[in-house]
Amino acid sequence: MTKSKNKLSTDQRSKFLLLGSIIAVTIAFSPYLFYLYEIFPNGPIWETSFFTYESKYYEDVLTAAWTYLGKIVPLLLLFIWFFTCKHWWYHAILVPISMYTYQLVVIFYEDAYLQVNPMDTNQLVYLAPFFIVVLSIVYLIRVKIFDRIYGIDLSEIDETDVSVFSPISESDRREVKSFQEEEQYWEPAQEDYYTQL
Repeated sequence: MTKSKNKLSTDQRSKFLLLGSIIAVTIAFSPYLFYLYEIFPNGPIWETSFFTYESKYYEDVLTAAWTYLGKIVPLLLLFIWFFTCKHWWYHAILVPISMYTYQLVVIFYEDAYLQVNPMDTNQLVYLAPFFIVVLSIVYLIRVKIFDRIYGIDLSEIDETDVSVFSPISESDRREVKSFQEEEQYWEPAQEDYYTQL
């Protein structure tokens, strides 16, 4: 039984090592992935035995490939970062991923249909709802983690009524005021020093 258990853990380790090696090689060769645009031909049409590509907007396949790879390589690195990140804030990486994906779709649309897309000039307006949703999720996760680590219940914060500008909390101030308003409030006797002299 222990041999099968050891073999299982060895198989898992080797798969983990293989995946880590592939990721490391991909990251190390990412500059070479970007410079793959140099193998594309100069000219508006690229013909292969499988397909024919015509660059209508850039009028040069080399320029189109440079533009595409300028978006694809950072997008690939961001996906690697997103899927391997162990921090609580890794959802925030979705924001630049969405931005690069949006830009890649826009440049493909412009090059394929020879139309300048007005969505490219106002991309932050179109992506703002997505940014707000992602940042809200990240903040919610942060609050949940903060609550779990420190054990703070948000309803307890409302009960303490801590004032920012006063060294005394509002609940203590109310207690002192109610004590002063009681009928049996004890007032220290004031001695008349002049009569005793």
